[in-house]
Amino acid sequence: MRLRYCPLEEVESDAALFIDKMQQTEAALLIGIDDEHIHQLAAEMNKPCVLINARDRRMRLPSVSPHHQLIGEFSARYLFEQGHRQILSLHCLRRYTMEQRLQGVRDAWHAMNLRFDSRQHLLTLNSFSSNEAAERLSEYLRHCPDALRPTAILASGDYIAAGAVTALEQAGLRVPQDISVMSMDGFNLAAIHDIPLTSVQVPRDELGAAAVRMLQEMRLNPGTPTGSLLLNGRLVVRESGAAHSR
Repeated sequence: MRLRYCPLEEVESDAALFIDKMQQTEAALLIGIDDEHIHQLAAEMNKPCVLINARDRRMRLPSVSPHHQLIGEFSARYLFEQGHRQILSLHCLRRYTMEQRLQGVRDAWHAMNLRFDSRQHLLTLNSFSSNEAAERLSEYLRHCPDALRPTAILASGDYIAAGAVTALEQAGLRVPQDISVMSMDGFNLAAIHDIPLTSVQVPRDELGAAAVRMLQEMRLNPGTPTGSLLLNGRLVVRESGAAHSR
């Protein structure tokens, strides 16, 4: 199977570019594309097409994605099991996938019979930038009473987690002795950060392999039913997290 690369935006994609590339190929993988017009074009071209980390709301195209909601729930549950109760979540909600992770975090709080208060337990960001995360968390810590200070930070990505570590260090707080930091991503910076990050890894390689298998099945059996495959994450414990003793 020969691959071609076609850069598209998540939304408001270049439809003409997509059509041109699709006319030159036999199948397509659409990675993180939320543009419903592109989904419609892909379905109408009658060529095998699989979405990766995206969904077709009209259920015409198959997809494979991380189980974002379960990843969020598992991550928060892990921190609860480590004895943490004051957990601050740092989330960029730019895509619905991040909203699903946040819903999973809320589910974990509910399962613990604890109230999730967005004003106290959530900082929403406009991007995945480490600089923005550091600035927002620094501001939060300046106004947070010591009694309500979190014992753990749960970040929706590695760069956000890295920014959180920077803000904590600037505030004179140690990671993980004073505050633990955990990421839901686990690839870009987790292993090589100055303080290696405990994380739930998104199965990126497995997503690609599963999507290619879907394409092959669609080519061999054109009538294959469409559906969505959700893959679990994997916990990797590193140095940024510690159990909390109350």
